[in-house]
Amino acid sequence: IDMGRFFDISIDALVNVDLQGSSSNVLIQVSSNRLLFPITVDDQNRDKIEVVPLKASAGYLNGYADPEYIMDLPQMELPFLGEGKFRTFPITGDSMLPIQPGTYVVGRYIESLDLIKDGTTYILVTASEGIVYKRIIKDIDANNALILHSDNQAYEPYSLKCEEVLEIWEFACHINMQEADPSAFNLDSIVSMFKEVKTELLSIKRNL
Repeated sequence: IDMGRFFDISIDALVNVDLQGSSSNVLIQVSSNRLLFPITVDDQNRDKIEVVPLKASAGYLNGYADPEYIMDLPQMELPFLGEGKFRTFPITGDSMLPIQPGTYVVGRYIESLDLIKDGTTYILVTASEGIVYKRIIKDIDANNALILHSDNQAYEPYSLKCEEVLEIWEFACHINMQEADPSAFNLDSIVSMFKEVKTELLSIKRNL
């Protein structure tokens, strides 16, 4: 702890990383400490956006703090995003519909749980759940936890302890790899869906 304070470097970086082989580009300033945060830059020292492919997403938990792993990720540029450090993650499953499975969400790195805005979507890199994309409500003061909500109401919210969170990425934009299905936005199909739901609810009510 004393060494970390003296050098203004996090304990995690001191213990887990050979800092002799790391350039200043892998350390970012967070409050008074420099934290290990590998990034890639172009020849003009501009940040590149790393893309975590679907096949590599499982390995991200082991490689997120490894400069070599980050440097080997595919990269892209989205100059319209403005300032910040961005990274792109694949979305699996249907819990965040209408964002489709296979969509890539671009996230802006934020340094602290305190910066989370209630009701906003974030990509969380977690020790127990892996990479998850959810709408978040803070429950830090009462239970030191976050409540993770899915936009697909078929999925129930659940609680995640704050100590499980390894990285936080605020939604910046998403890249859909599939062509839009016109039937999904057909008003008649939406009305029909609600009628079916109403019928099922009435049936359930009668059977209670």
